[in-house]
Amino acid sequence: MATLLFIIPNKKQRGEKLMDWNKCKKLPWNIVLLLGAGFAIADRVKSSGLAEVLSKALDFLEEVPYLAIAPLVCLISATITEFTSNNSTTTLVVPLLIQIAKTMHVHPLLLMIPGAIGAQFSFLLPTRTPSNIVGFTTGHIEIKDMIKIGVPLKIVGIAALSLLMPTLGAYVFGTNGEV
Repeated sequence: MATLLFIIPNKKQRGEKLMDWNKCKKLPWNIVLLLGAGFAIADRVKSSGLAEVLSKALDFLEEVPYLAIAPLVCLISATITEFTSNNSTTTLVVPLLIQIAKTMHVHPLLLMIPGAIGAQFSFLLPTRTPSNIVGFTTGHIEIKDMIKIGVPLKIVGIAALSLLMPTLGAYVFGTNGEV
């Protein structure tokens, strides 16, 4: 697909393509590689059977109520995302959550959505999202400020997701909680 960018004409200037080598060299390849690595890891977790092994190891969750698991899923995802990219966290966590949902006999969306949205709660460190970087590089915000504001935001976000998914989420997605 990327090769097509070098072939498809750009309508702004005659003879120019959507992508040329000079534009290609300016791309943030570190981000592209980071995202690709996250997708590759998530694919290997699923295709290697690790997701299934972890699911079997978590069989005890079958007896745990959903209202105890939803905040935990969100918290774990929100914690992992402070050290990896949001997309990598999501692609890693979602296949595991599908397996856990099957073990718990709940609809997979009821775990996948808190896990995926929880991965977006990266408020504590400046390097996790572009908006954090922009705010931090102004020099007016320190890491301790980000943590002081980020922890309550993370707690409120996790609480809101934990309450909304079994109530409104179940209604919106047409699930009754069971598979």
